[in-house]
Amino acid sequence: MGGLLLAFIALLLFPGVARAQETGITTRHYTFDVRLAKVTRLCHTKSIVTINGQFPGPRILAREGDHLVVKVVNHAQNNVTLHWHGVRQLRSGWADGPAYITQCPIQPGQTYVYNFTVVGQRGTLWWHAHASWLRSTLYGPIIILPKLGVPYPFAKPYKEVPIVFGEWWNTDTEAVISQALQTGGGPNVSDAYTINGLPGLFYNCSTRDTFKLKVKPGKTYLLRIVNAALNDDLFFGIAGHNLTVVEADAVYVKPFVTDIIMITPGQTTNVLLHTKPTFPNATFLMAARPYVTGLGTFDNSTTAGLLEYRSPGGSPSVSMKKLRLFKPSLPSLNDTAFVNNFTAKFRSLGSSQFPANVPQTVDRQFFFTVGLGASPCPGNQTCQGPNGTKFSAAVNNVSFAMPTTALLQAHFFGQSGGVYKPDFPSNPTHPFNYTGTPPNNTLVNNGTRVVVLPFNTSVELVMQDTSILGAESHPLHLHGFNFFIVGQGFGNFDPNKDPVAYNLVDPVERNTASVPVGGWVAVRFLADNPGVWFMHCHLEVHTSWGLKMAWVVLDGPLFNQKLLPPPADLPQC
Repeated sequence: MGGLLLAFIALLLFPGVARAQETGITTRHYTFDVRLAKVTRLCHTKSIVTINGQFPGPRILAREGDHLVVKVVNHAQNNVTLHWHGVRQLRSGWADGPAYITQCPIQPGQTYVYNFTVVGQRGTLWWHAHASWLRSTLYGPIIILPKLGVPYPFAKPYKEVPIVFGEWWNTDTEAVISQALQTGGGPNVSDAYTINGLPGLFYNCSTRDTFKLKVKPGKTYLLRIVNAALNDDLFFGIAGHNLTVVEADAVYVKPFVTDIIMITPGQTTNVLLHTKPTFPNATFLMAARPYVTGLGTFDNSTTAGLLEYRSPGGSPSVSMKKLRLFKPSLPSLNDTAFVNNFTAKFRSLGSSQFPANVPQTVDRQFFFTVGLGASPCPGNQTCQGPNGTKFSAAVNNVSFAMPTTALLQAHFFGQSGGVYKPDFPSNPTHPFNYTGTPPNNTLVNNGTRVVVLPFNTSVELVMQDTSILGAESHPLHLHGFNFFIVGQGFGNFDPNKDPVAYNLVDPVERNTASVPVGGWVAVRFLADNPGVWFMHCHLEVHTSWGLKMAWVVLDGPLFNQKLLPPPADLPQC
């Protein structure tokens, strides 16, 4: 009887859950209906593409080791794909999601079922659309709990709360990027930042559209923070409270205390919030605003929420409006010194239970420049980019040309000819003073070129920012893998001096790393996941301009080292 009761409770807590008795694996089923819904923000109502009519989209809840089955039904007029950001997708690259990389888009009226297992991961990740700029409204958190009976490596929190940053446009983001690509200029910026879809009280018509976190005194809350904004790094803090960072990109870190965090698009950060021991007779603002390094225009505004303490005994007698409101002091917009110091605090937990398995030796070394550039303006039009050109972006001066056939299908069926070339340059073809005076010729090359790696190759990759059209930080996201950030610095990377200072003991392990403005970052990873894996800047405008490339990891000799065949319902181009 007790077992039946527990099973019933499990179904209530985790809808769509089935447990296979013979394997012990829990399968969780979700249905995502892609459809239009009317949403009002900033006194502006518009139809947006949503999942199940929700903005932001629904959270996905799982445990380490669970199998997820997400049925996506496209009722909208847009082609769409979904990406499960940070999920390793071991041998299941067909479920990774980037359009024309691992799959063709799900066309209007079509259905595709994403099947994958969460292997060796626990923490906060997120999902989002991976076609054009649809992720401006199609996103949500993925919460992966530890296996049953396995505790957190910190005291169990009283409550867990997702905090998901986003952006709101009064206009259609598909029109925004379409116009920018046509004219060659920079795209229009968002009208507001949001916390869990709400702009907050600093914006017009948004006093009621303000996220409120209601807490009890003397408790510990785990905040699962995601930056789902399209184009902005963000500072975040809560007035009068410190935050203890315990996890980054679903990997535990050595805890450290800070009053402010910086989080790039694509990254997740789990922090512990310890509330004050007694009712403080005050309300506290939580706020996020951008960290800016580029020369282009940006949304110079602040999203805010409220941290409200429940009054003694839970009585509603205390009016929050009469309480004093404290505001956090966030760094200045271009405070790179703070960002550098904050980033340097991240270290892998490095315990026996959660080791930092950083490759001590490497088989292949790569040096990639990442930055902006230009493309010629077509002869029959006037362009709004630099000196009458079009803005572009590139890795090693190769601006990635999106194929019309999914790369993974071309690779799996041995039909890569005419789809991609396996000759992506391991180093810049024309070295220059990367962070000094830029070269006169800023035009990029275009091509669909990839790096091919044998299975289990250990890789070291140095990513170097350039000053072409202005130095800028770039959050680079690698699909299919985590990597270890073994070093970073400012100026030009020195291959003779800089590796001496690498941290090969407890470097932080992430899936998204920020290349410092005017600097470099070095990462290492083991290519132990066969398939085709996208790597791109998570500033969506830079991805649209071509700051992206792909890695092809070949099958290993054993069955469990080979990419599984494609599912029968895989969308076709």
